[in-house]
Amino acid sequence: MSSQVALVTGGARGIPRAIAVDLAKNGWSVAICYRKSKEDAENTLAEIHGANAYGMALQADVSDPLQCKSLVDSVRQDLGPITALINGAGPYHRVPILKETPEGWREMFDHNLHAAFYMSQLVVPDMQSQKFGRIINFAMANADRIMAQPMVTAHFIAKSGLLILTRTLGKKLAPHGITVNAISPGFIDSGSADADEMDSMLPKIPAGRLGSVEDAVQSVRWLMSKEAEYVNGSNIHLSGGWGM
Repeated sequence: MSSQVALVTGGARGIPRAIAVDLAKNGWSVAICYRKSKEDAENTLAEIHGANAYGMALQADVSDPLQCKSLVDSVRQDLGPITALINGAGPYHRVPILKETPEGWREMFDHNLHAAFYMSQLVVPDMQSQKFGRIINFAMANADRIMAQPMVTAHFIAKSGLLILTRTLGKKLAPHGITVNAISPGFIDSGSADADEMDSMLPKIPAGRLGSVEDAVQSVRWLMSKEAEYVNGSNIHLSGGWGM
């Protein structure tokens, strides 16, 4: 079993799934968690095992701090101390701000901001004891700008807060050999968004194409590497120039 253990939240589908499989191919033991997508999680786990890596898939709602603790304890027990955390879970919905519900508002913060805090706080002791760790959060392109977002207000505010959390943890944990960075995707062709909506955005993307899942994987691969050990508290725009 590898001494390098990664935990990927939301790892059953989309970008987090591709990251989990790539880590497995590069010699990591990988745990993924999912909330509802059991079949997808099982397929991802099969790919991890197909890469001759140790892995596990656990159901957990990372917006619940008690479930976060149970998840981390299970991974630690079965795979060993956690070396890397990819906070990939982060649902969103589009709704006009004046029609947003209290439940919908809380959900965006619980799943996009609070979950990353809970999970990061839980894995830090393992990383401190090893004097090495990588935490990568997923924000959104233009989350570092203070601008109006009438259709995704709560999601946008949560992702902006996530950048502050990233920088704060990066500063706090740097003395322990731990880096904390964010990746902010724009329009990524991961299969999770409406195809017509994605195509309609093409003229607005300076790079002239949608981002690919592999673009995200390569960014994570670099942030996980020794070459990026001095990069801390950063935010990588993965948008082809959109949102700047």
